[in-house]
Amino acid sequence: MTTSIICISIVIVLYMAVIIGIGIHFTKKNKNTDDFYLGGRKLGPIVTAMSAEASDMSSWLLMGLPGVAYISGIADAGWTAIGLAIGTYVNWLIVAKRLRRYSQTAGNAITIPEFFKNRFGDNKSTLLGIAALAIFVFFVPYTGSGFAACGKLFSTLFGVDYLPAMIVSAVVIVLYTMLGGFLAASFTDLIQSIVMTIALIVVVIFGVNVAGGLDAVMENAASIPGYLSMTEMGNVVTKESSSYGILTIASTLAWGLGYFGMPHILLRFMAVKDENKIKVSRRIASVWVVISMAVAIFIGIIAYAMTVKGEIPFFETTSDAETSIITISTLLSQKGVVPALAAGLILAGILACTMSTSDSQLLAASSSVSQNIMIDVFDVRLNDKQKLGVARLTVVIIAIIGIIIAWNPENSVFKIVSFAWAGFGATFGPIMLFSLFWRRTNKWGALAGMLSGIIMIFVWKFLVRPIGGAFDLYELLPAFIISSIFIVVVSLLTAPPSKEVTDVFDEVAGKKPLKEADNA
Repeated sequence: MTTSIICISIVIVLYMAVIIGIGIHFTKKNKNTDDFYLGGRKLGPIVTAMSAEASDMSSWLLMGLPGVAYISGIADAGWTAIGLAIGTYVNWLIVAKRLRRYSQTAGNAITIPEFFKNRFGDNKSTLLGIAALAIFVFFVPYTGSGFAACGKLFSTLFGVDYLPAMIVSAVVIVLYTMLGGFLAASFTDLIQSIVMTIALIVVVIFGVNVAGGLDAVMENAASIPGYLSMTEMGNVVTKESSSYGILTIASTLAWGLGYFGMPHILLRFMAVKDENKIKVSRRIASVWVVISMAVAIFIGIIAYAMTVKGEIPFFETTSDAETSIITISTLLSQKGVVPALAAGLILAGILACTMSTSDSQLLAASSSVSQNIMIDVFDVRLNDKQKLGVARLTVVIIAIIGIIIAWNPENSVFKIVSFAWAGFGATFGPIMLFSLFWRRTNKWGALAGMLSGIIMIFVWKFLVRPIGGAFDLYELLPAFIISSIFIVVVSLLTAPPSKEVTDVFDEVAGKKPLKEADNA
């Protein structure tokens, strides 16, 4: 084993040890499922901001975005980043405080399905059951994709078999999540966001230096037609450009709509200790997201310049280009002990991206099964200690299913992420917005919106989009619109919500800010 591999291994092992240590630290703080799934609503503004964004970005930030930028320039990656940045800011601006307040007032809900049940007075738990099932269906393969990304990272880096590498990664994630629950996931996400940030900075500084300076980087990018344009797409293989039209831009910007329906992000809003500090969280989150995505796109451009100079191999596909940051890290590790340690930090950053998303997905999927389906729908009676035990066991079971899904290394990580993102955005996004801001929304409208969103995601993805042309839109956009239409039409065609439901809506709309949760 070379010195560089030893140094990289030391950094990654230490990183994993710290993460597991955080899980162990928070074990005793989980007295009941409220603590395990929502942290007792005790998150401060910095942890709230960074855990929300770290759990959002996943390995897409350090691998997916640079890969897209490397192959086609800044248009596709740029419009995607703009859509996500707008979605992030608006979500924090209009949803965060309202959901924090409403989720506590409407029965002190600790999960998204439970919030919908309480918000619409769904005594039969129909909404809750469908919402919980949707979370399970979309999150389990999403979690599996995270395990797969970790396995591919270690397999590529250390030359070990994919399967044991994937399983070891999954065990680490499951261990600290099962032990520490939501608080462990949130605080590890804070650490992971810091590691990601350092990784981005190190790659940029090293990459620009190796590529011959900033001028050389920009000159190489400008040599490809359309590479630096927001209305054209370049192509590093053919050295030609193609149009990036209005419909494509709208479709790409639609990624931002997904934020309104992401359970693992919305739960962070519900867990805030003081709603008056949400403005601080919004500013921190928005600035970090904009800067980190811009830097990630720039890394793709730097990687191409390094290719031109012959420092790293030429990548012909987006899938191959997604490994450019690993290749850069390998090059850095060859420069000596200190650079090798820095390379280890970069690779730990890639690992952090994936882990910070997987832990949140595990908790959200687990809560949908153990809390919403088992206890709320089937009314299984358990005491607090038993509920906590079932919650931890469910995390393990769902992780095992995720490992089975990740068994085949050929499964596309980013296709799964894209589809799950659209699924959550269309299923929960419209109903979340209408439930918070439209008093007339009723249970039947919510149910119609949720079901139509789920159905349209599959219909558009597999039947309509393959037609091409004007129909070649990211499935989230049409599904989000259809779901919204169904919510409005069905709500207006059926009986208005009960006075009890509208009284709570009015109370939330006009009540004084809550300093912290009653049970905090």
